[in-house]
Amino acid sequence: MGVEGGDDVRLARVRLTRIVEPGWEVAGQWLREFGAVETVRRIEAGGTEEPLPGVRAGRWEGLVARAADAPPAERDLTRAAAAGARFVCPGDAEWPGQLDDLGDGRPVGLWVRGGPNLRMWALRSVAVVGARACTDYGVRMGASLGAGLAERGWVVVSGGAYGVDAAAHRGALGATGATVAVLACGIDRIYPRGHTQLIDRVAEQGLVIGELPPGDHPTPSRFILRNRVIAALTRGTVVVEAAYRSGALGTVRWAQRLGRHAMGVPGPVTSSVSAGVHELLRKEAVLVTDAAEVVELVGEMGELAPERRGPVLPRDLLPTGAARVLAALPAHGVCSVAEAGRGAGTSQDETIGRLYELRSLGFVERHGDGWQLTRQAIESVFPGGELF
Repeated sequence: MGVEGGDDVRLARVRLTRIVEPGWEVAGQWLREFGAVETVRRIEAGGTEEPLPGVRAGRWEGLVARAADAPPAERDLTRAAAAGARFVCPGDAEWPGQLDDLGDGRPVGLWVRGGPNLRMWALRSVAVVGARACTDYGVRMGASLGAGLAERGWVVVSGGAYGVDAAAHRGALGATGATVAVLACGIDRIYPRGHTQLIDRVAEQGLVIGELPPGDHPTPSRFILRNRVIAALTRGTVVVEAAYRSGALGTVRWAQRLGRHAMGVPGPVTSSVSAGVHELLRKEAVLVTDAAEVVELVGEMGELAPERRGPVLPRDLLPTGAARVLAALPAHGVCSVAEAGRGAGTSQDETIGRLYELRSLGFVERHGDGWQLTRQAIESVFPGGELF
């Protein structure tokens, strides 16, 4: 997708963030066909010229009215600068190219608060999203993923909301890592208000970004549209706890639509909060349980998660012949050499040799002509006194 340059274009795009809603593809078509400066000029001209194509009369009147009420672009830039923010748009060196995958629905521009370079950070980033009304399990998993990804050098992107989002941000911050909060309101207007301290910490240690101009308020539709930016900005999206109608699922669906990795953390099958995640996992999403598994999926070749296996028991280290003889002995009581040999399918001489081998390792003991498992073998090797 082509880009424009120049101060006039930047000012026009700043102004458009006041006039059009995020993600409106009709406005994206205007920007592609006419450019930002001409698009703004036509809207501000109002009834003196033909409306731009693809919009109904009522909608066009609304855009013209918005333009008339909107403050000058310079005022928004000044207000943003007072909050420590800047405006980044297509054509800037800091613009993340992966947002162009949204086509005509890509942001007009982004308001960015914080010191790091957004484009560089987005190159190695993962989204962690989930339920606002999450359980303690969701909080633990969100924080664990945030910390684990940060420790591995990945940027954690989320929406700054209550629940899993906040846990992921805090996990990354606690690991002195990188995190980005994507807001559905102006970057100088914290929502939810209870997260003022958290968002300020993110801005100090990472980045706070959004499409809405300074002072703008969030709406339900803006939260939904915000999710496309989270998905497009990152290499993949992990969802932790989401019910069937959770907004977090929308982020994962955007990730799938854009060809990004879609991942889900399973929860109890009886939990309604995880029902949406489980439905995703039954389809295209990949099951992950920790940061290492996420990185294995989204990272470079060779960034593999450790092989998962149960604990190694003493009997696992025995030679095959000795293990067969050990398995032939009853959990309780004495067993003759002949009985042990029949159970193991070995000759008498081999059985005797294996029994003495097992004795030296502390697995069995001899009682007259019979053999039996030691208390150590029963209690330590076979938990609960069971062979299997």
